[in-house]
Amino acid sequence: MINTKIEWAKTREELIAEVTALGFPKELGEAIAKELGSPKAMNRMIGYLTKVKPKSAELIVDEMLAISSEISAWKEKKASEAANAAYNDMLNRGLGTEEDE
Repeated sequence: MINTKIEWAKTREELIAEVTALGFPKELGEAIAKELGSPKAMNRMIGYLTKVKPKSAELIVDEMLAISSEISAWKEKKASEAANAAYNDMLNRGLGTEEDE
């Protein structure tokens, strides 16, 4: 748990440093880090910032929204797959009533 917090804080600071290195305010980096929420998502954003070096805050925010959208779609897909697996299991095993036996 402590390692996770340290990793999150380190990645957050790295993201903020990248944003400020491009000439944008620290508050933009803080808002992006808060919105993305995970070290993996923040690392994706850091990769974008270092490779593309966007010239406007709008481009940075647009990429943040794209990353957030992809993460949301992935979470939704995984939840759907879990629900489908549970439903299929129920169909295969029945509901556990006497009629099923």
